[in-house]
Amino acid sequence: MRNNRSWISICNGPDQRRKWPIEPFPPTVRVIDLETGGTGLNDVCEIGWQDVVMGKDGKWHVTEERGALLVNPGRPISADTMAVHHILDAQVADAPLWKEIASKVLRPAGCLEALAAHRAAFEQRYCTPRLTGGTPWICTWKCALRLWPDLPRFSNQMLRYQRMPVGLVHDIGLPAHRAMPDAYVSAHHLRDMLNETSLDQLLAWSSEPGLLPRVPSGPDRGKRWDSLADETLQDFARDRDADIRFSAQTELACRGDRSEPRTIEPAQKSFL
Repeated sequence: MRNNRSWISICNGPDQRRKWPIEPFPPTVRVIDLETGGTGLNDVCEIGWQDVVMGKDGKWHVTEERGALLVNPGRPISADTMAVHHILDAQVADAPLWKEIASKVLRPAGCLEALAAHRAAFEQRYCTPRLTGGTPWICTWKCALRLWPDLPRFSNQMLRYQRMPVGLVHDIGLPAHRAMPDAYVSAHHLRDMLNETSLDQLLAWSSEPGLLPRVPSGPDRGKRWDSLADETLQDFARDRDADIRFSAQTELACRGDRSEPRTIEPAQKSFL
C-alpha cells in the first residue's frame, strides 16, 4: 500500500502540495466500468466509476463517490451494441471524446492504490497506462475465482445474486449493462475481497491468468482439476485458452509434475 505522505508529493506535485499537518488521504480503489460503441480503442461511449475506501476502522467501504459520463465514440453505435446498453447516438453526439475525458476519471484528484474492474482485461484495452498513469489493476473476476471457488458462476451479476452483498442498494445497481450501476455492483464484491485478504494479494492474483475452479467446457465440463487424470491435465495444459492452461498447469505443479513449461499469458477468454 502506498505511503500517504509520498502520495502528496508525487500525485499532487509541488504546486498543489498542502501544508502540514493535514489529514492523510485514505487508501482508495476506484472501480471502473465501460460501455463501448465498437471494438476500436477509442470507441468508449460511457464510463462509470465507484470508489472503495479504507475507513478509520481499518475496513474497506463503498462510498458515495460514484458517477458516469457519456463519451462520444466518434462513430455510429451499431444496433447490436445498442441492444446491450441502450445508449443512442443522439445521446452521445455532444459528449466529449474518450481522449478528452478519460484521465479525469482514471486519475482523479487523489492518489489511487489501484483501479479495478470485473474482467479488467476489457477495461485495460481502453484505459491504457498513458491514461491511467500506470496505476495497477485488480480484476474482481480473477479474485472471485480464488476467494469463492465453490460458487457455480462468476459473472458480475451472478455474483451479485449468489452472494447478496451487504449494503448493496438494489436500485442503484440498475439497469445492468450501464457503466455506473455495473461499477457499483463490482465495488461491493471488491469491498468484501479487500476485507477478506490484502490489496497486494488481489493485485498478485490479477496479474496472472484466471485460476478456474472447474473445467469450463467439453466432456469434462464441471469437474474439478484435482479429479482429472495426469494425461487429461497434460492435454489441458496445452490448451489455446490461457486460463485453462494456467489452471491445468497449476494442478500439475501441485502434483509435483513440472514437465510442462508454464507459459502464462494475460489473455482470458473462458466462459466463467
